[in-house]
Amino acid sequence: MSSGKKTVEKKASTRNGVLRVIFVVIAFCLEIAFIVGLFRSGLDQYAEIVSIVIRILALLIVLALYSQNSPPSLKIPWIILILLAPPIGVALYLMIGLAGSTKKMKERYENEDRKLLPFLVQNNAVSDELAMTHPSCSGVSRYIYRESKYPIYHNSKVDYFADASDGLESQKKDMREAKKFIFMEYFAIENAESWQGVEEILAEKASEGLDVRVFYDDVGSIGFINVDFVKRLEKLGIKCRVFNPMTPALNIFLNNRDHRKMTVIDGKIGYTGGYNIANEYFNVTSPYGYWKDTGVRIEGEAVKALTATFLSMWNAVRDNDKDDTHYGTFFPEADRQEKVDGYVQFYADSPMDKLPVGEDVYMSMANRAKKYLYIITPYLIITDEMNRTLGIAAKRGVDVRIVTPGIPDKPLIYKITRSYYSHLAISGVRIFEYTPGFCHAKMSVSDDIIATCGTINMDYRSLYHHFECGCLMVESDAVLAIRDDFEDIFAKSTEVTEKYRSGRSAVLRFGQLLLRVAAPLL
Repeated sequence: MSSGKKTVEKKASTRNGVLRVIFVVIAFCLEIAFIVGLFRSGLDQYAEIVSIVIRILALLIVLALYSQNSPPSLKIPWIILILLAPPIGVALYLMIGLAGSTKKMKERYENEDRKLLPFLVQNNAVSDELAMTHPSCSGVSRYIYRESKYPIYHNSKVDYFADASDGLESQKKDMREAKKFIFMEYFAIENAESWQGVEEILAEKASEGLDVRVFYDDVGSIGFINVDFVKRLEKLGIKCRVFNPMTPALNIFLNNRDHRKMTVIDGKIGYTGGYNIANEYFNVTSPYGYWKDTGVRIEGEAVKALTATFLSMWNAVRDNDKDDTHYGTFFPEADRQEKVDGYVQFYADSPMDKLPVGEDVYMSMANRAKKYLYIITPYLIITDEMNRTLGIAAKRGVDVRIVTPGIPDKPLIYKITRSYYSHLAISGVRIFEYTPGFCHAKMSVSDDIIATCGTINMDYRSLYHHFECGCLMVESDAVLAIRDDFEDIFAKSTEVTEKYRSGRSAVLRFGQLLLRVAAPLL
C-alpha cells in the first residue's frame, strides 16, 4: 500500500469519525431538548402539577446522590446543577450522570468473572514473603487482591520502556514469534503508519491459523478509523469487536469507556502502559510537542491476569456475540524464568463494582511513602480526598512531586489541572510541567521499592468512569528504571511550585473554583 493511499484513508477515516461524532452530539442534544420539552409542554395546561413533579423528581435524585458512598466532589456539581435548573439537570443526569450500567450488563461481567477467577490463584507463600520483607507494600498488594482479585506473583519478569516507540518495537518482535494467540485491547487505534506495522503482523499470524483478536473503544478511536475498519480486519482473519459503540440513543452506559491498553501473546507475554496504537504516541506526528509515553513488558505467570482481563471484556461486552466456552487453553503453564527479581501484580479497575481501585492504589502509595513519591499524569483532576492525602504525605516530610504536561492537548482540561496546583503547592507538594511537550504517561514510584505503570490518569474519568488497568511492581529492576526515568523527566521539566504557592488573585481563584466545580461533569 502506498503512502499516498494511506494518507487518503487516514483523512477519510477522520472525516467519517468526526461526522459521526457531530451526528451523535446533535441527536444527544435533541434528546435532551425533547425531554425538557416534555416537561415544559405540560406547563400551559398543568403548570402547577408539572412543576411539582419536576421538583419532587429533582429532590429525590439529590437525596439519592447525597446518600451515595462517593466523594463529595463528585456529587456536589450534580446537586448544584439539578437544583439550579431542574429540567435540564434531571435530563442530563439520567442520560450521562448515572455511572455504571444496567443490571443485565453487570450480570454479564459478573458471570465472566466467575469463569475466569479460578485461573487467578494467589500463592499465599508469595504474599506472606512480601509481608515479611516489605509490610507497607504488602498492604497495597493485599488491597488489590481483596478488592479486585488479582494475585501478586514472584516468578515473572518486568521490562520498562521509557519511550513508547521502544515498547511498540518490542511488542511487534514478540508478536512475530507468537505460536497460539494474540489479543490486543486499546482505547484508541489510528489507521495510520504505526498501526499498519502491527496489522501486517496480525494478518500474517492469522493466516498461519493463530487466534488473533483486536478490541477497541469506539469513542477513543472514532476520529481515527472509519466504520469499515472491523470488516477489513475480519477479511484478514482478525477477529474484531468494538466496545460500547457511540449511538444517538439514551444510553446510561455511554459514559463508561474502555481506556485500557494491553497486548497478550500466547498467555506468556503481556504489555501495558499509557500508549495507544496511533502515530502521535510514537512521535510520528507531533501536534503537542514531544509526546512522552511509557509501558512495561511482563513475562511469566503474571500474564494470566492480563489474559483474564481481556477475555472478560471480550465476552461480556455484548450478549449477542459468540463467546468463548473453554478458557483453559488461554492459560498455559508459564515458562520458568531463570532470573526473576521482585514482585509483579497486574490489576484492573472497573466502574461496574463502584470501587475506585485505581484511586485507592495511588492514595495507598502516598500513605506508605517514607522518603519520596513521584507521579506523572497527563491530567490532574482529583478528589478532595486525594488532594488531602498527597498534602499530608508532603507534610510528613515525603518528597512528593507531580509532573503534568508543558503543552496541553485539551486547553480547558489544562486550566482545570492547573487549578489544583495552589493547594498542593501550599501543602508542600512540588509541581513540574514537562517542558518538551505532552506527557501521557501514568506512573508513580516511591522509595526505590514500589512503582506503578498503566493506563490510569489522575482524573475523574479514569478513576470513576472508565475501565482501566495497571501494573504494580515491588523490589524489581523495573522500579529503579522508572525512578531513573523520573530523574530525566525532572531535568527536562520546569518546576512551577513557587509560582502557585505564592497565591492567586481573587478573580483567578473564583474562575478556577468554577472550573473545579464543573470538572466532574466533563
